[in-house]
Amino acid sequence: MILAIETSCDETSVAVVRDGAILSNVVSSQIALHAEYGGVVPELAAREHLKNFPSVARTALVEAGISAANLDAVAATQGPGLPTALLVGFKAAQAMAFALRKPFIGINHHEAHLYSPWIGDFAAFEPNVSLIVSGGHTILARVDSELNHHVLGSTLDDAAGECFDKTGKLIGLPYPAGPEIDKLAEQGDPKAFDFPRPLINDPGDDFSFSGLKTSVRYFLRDNPDLLSDPKKVRDLCAGIQTAIVDVLVTKTIRAARRTGMRCVTASGGVTCNRALRRELEKACKRNGFALRLADQKYCTDNAAMIGILAERKLSAGAAITRLDAEIEPGMAL
Repeated sequence: MILAIETSCDETSVAVVRDGAILSNVVSSQIALHAEYGGVVPELAAREHLKNFPSVARTALVEAGISAANLDAVAATQGPGLPTALLVGFKAAQAMAFALRKPFIGINHHEAHLYSPWIGDFAAFEPNVSLIVSGGHTILARVDSELNHHVLGSTLDDAAGECFDKTGKLIGLPYPAGPEIDKLAEQGDPKAFDFPRPLINDPGDDFSFSGLKTSVRYFLRDNPDLLSDPKKVRDLCAGIQTAIVDVLVTKTIRAARRTGMRCVTASGGVTCNRALRRELEKACKRNGFALRLADQKYCTDNAAMIGILAERKLSAGAAITRLDAEIEPGMAL
């Protein structure tokens, strides 16, 4: 029985897992708070975590039908993430483990995303090429076996989710802009406006989306009247989304072909995007690859994926984390 805590950014989440089953997964989002500022304000995020954590933790225990005394271990996100936000959950978890005299394990947030497509079905695990795509990171990894993986490539500048949010802000969409672009793009013409696909023809596995963001900025500078036409705004969203999705899908499929993997997985907040899910499915079918997408409720930041990975690691004999260990905001996958 593991209690897991996730506070790497702007979601306060606590989950209880046992034997691969998620008994509770409570998430308190701060989107409304940060929307006023057009992005996450780290100090505000940390204060909200401090305020929300006690009630979120109590609710998670109640929903799981247990008390803290029933726990066998405590886990928390150690990194990467916003330092002040990480501190809240990580130190709370260490304090709980100390008070309960139970093992504590720090978890890599990216690694939790990496294995989240297998939640509930680890028995079906197979080697894969995995795309982790979120607001802060875009990563391609090769996973040869469970808990045995290495990074093939990552973002050189802006991540895909950051590109969605920043181009959406240029258009005047509310934060977070990614879901808004997804919604508007469904009714737009993706061929109406053509934007660059950075590094799409580069044989490497790294990503870059800053050029696309700059292209949209200059396009809007030269076409200021476009934003007053709702149809053209929908077409613009479709064009931006298609450019981002093309890059993600093309590079993921190319990596799978090159490595000889027959399975592709995807996770992270941007994996909620409907166009990305559709195009990955089409591309995998064309190439004969199996596809596993993380369930949408485990795509955004959540403690369930932290707890499940902690359980897999402890079952595999991984070392527990010292109670005086520190957060690692720049923690690598």
